[in-house]
Amino acid sequence: MAGGIFLILNGLFLIIWPDIVWLITEGWKSNEAAEPSLFYIWSTRFGGVVSIILGVGWMVKVFRSRKGR
Repeated sequence: MAGGIFLILNGLFLIIWPDIVWLITEGWKSNEAAEPSLFYIWSTRFGGVVSIILGVGWMVKVFRSRKGR
């Protein structure tokens, strides 16, 4: 269950703050780049949506397996 919660929170972070993710992961690598590209922002948000879907799926699986006991 903790894994599902982690994936959901991670997805929310990726959707809400893709510029912070860029700063942490890519921004320090270049002296010239001042902000992430539009493609980076959208692909990071897409990854956040996928992460949330996986987290919800994980939570559903956990709750269904507990209900069957």
